[in-house]
Amino acid sequence: MDEARARDVLAAAGVLTGPAEDARLLALGENAVFAAGDLVVKVGRDAELLDRARNELAIAVWLAEAGVPAVRAADPGARLVEGHPVTVWHRLSDAVRPAEPRDLAELLRLVHALPTPSSDVLALPPRELLGGVERWLRLAGDAVDPADAGYLRERRDGFAAAAAALTPRLSPGPIHGDALPRNVHVGPDGPVLVDLETFSADLREHDLVVMALSRDRYGLPAEAYDSFTETYGWDVREWEGCRVLRGARETASCAWVAQHAPSNPRARAEFERRVASLRDGDETVRWYPF
Repeated sequence: MDEARARDVLAAAGVLTGPAEDARLLALGENAVFAAGDLVVKVGRDAELLDRARNELAIAVWLAEAGVPAVRAADPGARLVEGHPVTVWHRLSDAVRPAEPRDLAELLRLVHALPTPSSDVLALPPRELLGGVERWLRLAGDAVDPADAGYLRERRDGFAAAAAALTPRLSPGPIHGDALPRNVHVGPDGPVLVDLETFSADLREHDLVVMALSRDRYGLPAEAYDSFTETYGWDVREWEGCRVLRGARETASCAWVAQHAPSNPRARAEFERRVASLRDGDETVRWYPF
């Protein structure tokens, strides 16, 4: 799904008071995210994401009731428009500064203090970190080397089995699932969680490994990582299972980029860089956010 297609869906959804072409594109990934007036509209890549979109809306309600600062839905329902899930959200106030790792840590402490909700309130799924690998590789098609796709499938299967056998250090429960500063918005009233679609009930360590990988692969400065661990109160790298969850996340992150390869040469180059570093076992190769 490119921007033009996403705008067509946005127009067909009829959720804006003004023309879709005037909406500002905020992000284009699994979802196209548009801002218009006091609303934000998310257009999902394909119909397979409809259930996840519905669950994200339910999660927003649950977090509001629990007092966790997070985005709030402007419409309680997710609709399927021309094969794409569409959800509508209240637009947040302008950011007063960029989110920092310590802001994320503060919010994770709140989330990790929550008990798992009963299934009649909200059915939080396990964190299917590797669950999207097959779909992302399928979307990549012949834009990626079949040998690379096969290699990632083998990694997925190996790390899925290893992750299932882990003994956690922390008590399992609700997690954000994609815990990065980019998923925190710092407005006038403080940090707020955004992008709730990966909320799960699983090992809390999932949320912490993300930042460890950011330090090791994406150039997060050591002092910024230290501010995260100091605010949270623990460094996941002390846990023997860290390398397993890190490997699983690397596999998923590599496959995620692949879906953009058919239409974006930069994505294809980044995919090839990531695969090569995994094949070589070189943990020093810098990856670049996409």
